[in-house]
Amino acid sequence: MNKIIEQAEEKVLEQFKHVDKIKDHNQRKVLEAFQKNKIGLEHFSTVSGYGHDDMGREALDKTFADVFKTESAIVRNHFVSGTHAIACCLFGNLRSGEKLVSVVGTPYDTLEEVIGTRGNYRASLMGHGVLYEEIPLVNNQTVDLEKLEKTIDKTVNMVTIQRSRGYATRKSLNIETTKKIIDIVKSKNPNCICFVDNCYCEFVEENEPTEIGADLIAGSLIKNPGGGIVETGGYVAGKEEYVEQTAMRLTAPGIGAEGGAMLNQTRLIFQGLFMAPLIVSEAIKGAILASQVFEDIGFISTPKPHEPRTDLIQTIEFQKPEPLLAFCKALQHNSPIESYLTPVPDEVPGYDNKLIMAGGSFIEGSTIELSADGPMRPPYAAYMQGGLSYSHVKIALDGVLKELGI
Repeated sequence: MNKIIEQAEEKVLEQFKHVDKIKDHNQRKVLEAFQKNKIGLEHFSTVSGYGHDDMGREALDKTFADVFKTESAIVRNHFVSGTHAIACCLFGNLRSGEKLVSVVGTPYDTLEEVIGTRGNYRASLMGHGVLYEEIPLVNNQTVDLEKLEKTIDKTVNMVTIQRSRGYATRKSLNIETTKKIIDIVKSKNPNCICFVDNCYCEFVEENEPTEIGADLIAGSLIKNPGGGIVETGGYVAGKEEYVEQTAMRLTAPGIGAEGGAMLNQTRLIFQGLFMAPLIVSEAIKGAILASQVFEDIGFISTPKPHEPRTDLIQTIEFQKPEPLLAFCKALQHNSPIESYLTPVPDEVPGYDNKLIMAGGSFIEGSTIELSADGPMRPPYAAYMQGGLSYSHVKIALDGVLKELGI
């Protein structure tokens, strides 16, 4: 193992203790939800066809609701991605003439087409008559709380709060900042729906947005809450009326959460949820180590090694394309699956720039497994996420340093 990695590890051992404390808290939270709902082997059987009267699916929804401390939840393999789950929340709860405000400026690339600021306008929210406004970040870094307070009034029906940074340079939103945003919104308009994009953030902190006032959250099952074993799907949790409207967008009015065969995925989703606090903690430790390693060799890495974490993502800015390509090449070559491939930049649906993507994962596109991607544009940053085991992240980092000639 490279000496740089060994020395970096020594520097972050104290931070690892904090990660373990959060893991223990969240593992207890998940276990108690399983116990409360009396999960048994009978819940692992699923029905076919329309999926009516599926007791396992019903228990799964209740367990997720209890984990996230909400009135209701819908957990389905029918969500094709986190973006799909988010889109169902938006389309299900907004009507023509109503207004959506993005608190964090421009949202993640794939949501631009959902909202209608880019791409096929007619199929978007704005194409369906929903009004939209963005609150620009202060210096492209922080949420403008003063502007937020001036913007929210009785005409705003929903605010969307994207916690993870996406391909932006801003900091991800921790629970404390998210609560400040929600408190301001509710003080100006108690009826405004506070909707949080929770992707990459589940189980990284001790509390979830729905525990501090969010009305609705959504995320992907091939990220944090799937524990690295769930094959596909997403979840939505929050107040019952908003979850039900989302469910009707996923299926159809009158069907909502009552239909949809789970196709023998229920046990995997239960098991993935139970494993999630552990797997997330392994990924967070790997991200902390990576941050320290790249800081030590002179690159800009965020979050910093000793900063509190709120999501899985570790950003390393290379400032030019060659080291970004080398980073992704090494990560791919140190993956368990398709290690023999070399990634190249290419077009990806939903994105405006070519992307370089690396990650030989067991679940295609899974970002709880070790992977990295980045748009081929300045500052040529790699967005590293995931890692089912901390040891694997260490080995991959060793390979990256060799590829960089360090």
